[in-house]
Amino acid sequence: MEQTAAAGSPAVVDCEQLVSVIGDAVIVSDPAGAITLWNAAAERMFGFTPDEAMGKSLDIIIPERQRQRHWDGYGKTMATGETRYGHDLLRVPAVHKDGHSLSIAFTVALLRGTDGAVTGIVAVVRDETDRWTEERKLRRRLAELEAVATAAG
Repeated sequence: MEQTAAAGSPAVVDCEQLVSVIGDAVIVSDPAGAITLWNAAAERMFGFTPDEAMGKSLDIIIPERQRQRHWDGYGKTMATGETRYGHDLLRVPAVHKDGHSLSIAFTVALLRGTDGAVTGIVAVVRDETDRWTEERKLRRRLAELEAVATAAG
């Protein structure tokens, strides 16, 4: 990946450094769903060290009740080589190492080998738990106010 610096000289972007310092979690998994890349933000977000996450199934961060749906979609993506979540933000629940629930939002991109076959999926993930909690409180308060207004009719 090469960018042009302001002065016109080429500025090479160190992709490994970029992934290690970016604030969003970057997680790569292979076609079977085993984790092959887990950056520092993923560790902060989910609580698993790279040693604990690497080679493990994505199930370590997927709530049990969501797993079947996740793997159905994952399998379809691997079979078709297509995903709609490259541009559309996906919001789903997740689970931290200590068991507490998270609300995450992410996009994915398919990684391909030189032959065009899908070799993995990269997800760029953001923790939206605080935002989701605040929205839920606001929706609850709005419902309460609407009920009062209707009752006062």
